[in-house]
Parts: sequence; C-alpha cells; structure tokens
Amino acid sequence: MRNISRMTTLENKFPLYAVEQGCILSKDADITVAFRVELPELYTVTSAEYETIHGCWCKAIKVLPDYSIVHKQDWFIQENYRPRLQKEDMSFLSRSFERHFNERPYQKHTCYLYLTKTTKERNRMQSNFSTLCRGHIIPKEADKESCAKFMEAVSQFERILNDSGFVKLQRLTSDEITGTKDKRGLLEQYFSLQSENETYCLQDIGLSPEGMRIGDNRLCLHTLSNTEDLPAKVSTDRRYERLSTDRSDCRLSFASPLGLLLPCNHIYNQYVILDNSEENLQRFEKSARNMHSLSRYSRSNSINEEWIEQYLNEAHSYGLTSVRAHFNVMAWSDDKEELKRIKNDVGSQLASMECMPRHNTIDCPTLYWAAMPGNAADFPAEESFYTFVEQAVCLFTEETNYRSSLSPFGIKMVDRLTGKPLHLDISDLPMKKGVITIRNNTLYFCRFYIV
Repeated sequence: MRNISRMTTLENKFPLYAVEQGCILSKDADITVAFRVELPELYTVTSAEYETIHGCWCKAIKVLPDYSIVHKQDWFIQENYRPRLQKEDMSFLSRSFERHFNERPYQKHTCYLYLTKTTKERNRMQSNFSTLCRGHIIPKEADKESCAKFMEAVSQFERILNDSGFVKLQRLTSDEITGTKDKRGLLEQYFSLQSENETYCLQDIGLSPEGMRIGDNRLCLHTLSNTEDLPAKVSTDRRYERLSTDRSDCRLSFASPLGLLLPCNHIYNQYVILDNSEENLQRFEKSARNMHSLSRYSRSNSINEEWIEQYLNEAHSYGLTSVRAHFNVMAWSDDKEELKRIKNDVGSQLASMECMPRHNTIDCPTLYWAAMPGNAADFPAEESFYTFVEQAVCLFTEETNYRSSLSPFGIKMVDRLTGKPLHLDISDLPMKKGVITIRNNTLYFCRFYIV
C-alpha cells in the first residue's frame, strides 16, 4: 500500500546545510551573509537625510555581483516591558518609576539583512521547484572563486553603509544564527515566530494554503508582487500629517506604514533580486518587437509595447540597473477575530501608500519558506516584478524604535509612540557629538519643557 501521509519532519525538508564562519550554506550551494541593521530613530530624520540613506543603499546594492539577492527582513514583535529592579543602588523614585511601567505593551523592532549569492538557474526557478516540493536534497559543492568575489563585494557593501553615518551593519556570528544552549538563535526565532526573550518550545508547522499556522499562530500574507499593485509614484520619504504643522514638517520613509505604524506582530520582507541587467534589457527589447508586431490585433499589445518602451528609455537614458523586486507583510495571531482585524489593518496601511492590497493565500507556505534566513535563493521567480534599484529601495523601511543612551548620566523619559521608558543623555553625549556647545542652556530648556 502506498504511503499517502502528508506529514514530514523539518530535517527532511530543511534547505540549509551548515553555518561556517558566519556564513549560511544551503544544500544548493548558495552562500548567505547575515547582518543586524541599526536604523535611525523614528521622527528624527529629515528629508535630505532620507535621500542620503537611499543613495547609500543604492550604491551598496550595485557593488554586488550578478545573481545576488538582497533580503531585508524587519521584525515587529509585541512585547511587555520588564522593569530593571536588580540594581542595588536604585533610589525610591527610580524603583517606583520602573514598577509603574511594568508589563506595559510596546512593539520591538529588529532589522536583519541577508546577502545571498546564487546561480542563474536558481534565480529563475519558480515555486514548483521549491525545496518544499522536492524529495531528498543532495548537497552540491560551491564554486570557491565566485564565493571569494562575493565576499569581497559584501565587505564593500558593509563599508558603504557603515560610512554613511545613518545605517550601521553588524555581522552575525555563527552562534547568533544557530543559537547556543543558553540563547536562542535566529533560525529558532523564525520557526517559532517569537523573539529571543520569550520562552521557546517546539511547535508544529502547518503549510496548508487554506490557512498556514505555526503552533497556535495563524498567518496572513499580503504581497506586492506585481507592478499593477504598486503606486504610480514612489519617493524616499513622505510627510507625516499627524505630527506636522504649517511651520514644521515631520518626515517618515515611504514604507513607514508597514513598519512601526502597524501595531501587530508582523514581519516585513523586502527583496531585491539582481539578474544580469544587460540580459534583462535585451529580453525587453525582443518583447517590445513582438508586441509591436502584434499591436494590430489587440489594443492591449499596443499598451504593453508603450510600457516596455518607456522602461527601456528610462534604463538607457539614465543608466539604471534592471532588477526584480518583491515585498510582503507576514502577520500572525492566535485569535481568529484579531487576525481579521490584522488583515484589515495591513490592507488599510497598504492602501495609505496607494498600493493595491492583495491578500495571498496560495503562495503563503512558499513565501514563508523562502523568507527563512539563508534561503532567499528559494524565492519563486513568478512572485517578483521588474523595476530599477532606485525605485525598489524606496519601499525599504528606514526607521526604528527610540534607543536608550549608554551614558549613566541622563533623565528618564518615555517613547512617544508606545510609552516605553527610556534613559536619555541630553547634555554630555550631545557635547561629545558636537550637537551643542553650552550644556547649561540645554538643561534649562529641557527642564522648562518638562514642567
């Protein structure tokens, strides 16, 4: 009798082979370098600084070789504040301050970046060639020469972004990826959809298109995988009307509605897939000629020809690099009613960006599997659209939570978005950075403002 069971183990389908020297090696000979990204704080970046950050991202992506994948993954996890009451020299007011904010909910943001080097064949594979649809995976041997060139490009990529002064990359070690006995790794966090601070237990994964779940959590996925779903115009930043006035202008990144402004557990995946740009343009030239010959039979062929010609004119006029891109928001909840509300919230946030909200159910397991750290080469090609590097980077989130100062001297304040307690140094640290020159005036102003 034939076995028709659909159950299998994670070990049989696991696409990763090993983690060596901080690099993730897949069984298909793909190599991935993982980074933790520190972004600027929310509401602190001007329009000119957003353009600078955007330009640094574009420069860094262009140094990568062909058939590379840039996968930026932003985690937004709902957590509760845990007071720090272990210090012995805490005063009564400090201890009372910490107890006041005990269990206060806030949203924790963690940003990761995965740079993957794959092959031309793997870069064009569709979802039916995913590792989920394959049986036993035989490990392949990687090309040492291409790996060496890729690692040199990764070093240049890291240097460009770190020198910008706004974005900081910190390379993850092997223990941070795989985990240790005392601390959970990045892969464990992804398969449990939990942060590193929460208690971890093994959970079953249901990869059903009707409703994907991980343990008790059920997932919903919204994708931007077609040019028809995108807005007519994108930019590096946008005006945030709630905090802007006639005399002041508060700026946020263009994709900020999918970041901290979305109050739910979710992961925002951003892909930029680098093919051979010249081959892509030649393919579009051939497609334009075919559409021209068929334009007499259908008006849609004539319209497609105009769009392709416009794309080619932009590429040749400004020397732009043709790439493929994909963006998706993966949200989850263990409550069905809350999941319905989350679907509506994600859809409304996409609509505020003038995007077409598209709730994807069929491709949810495949996209979840491809978003695994180090498995970006398994991304289905049919879920991407053609664009340029400059336009694709506009859909990156570029801000994060407020961070406490490392200096022991400062005052206690709270996050304006969630009310999380913060420790800020408003005198010594600005003096060291050269932001202020007179400490007394700053302190007087802050005291006046607080009162």
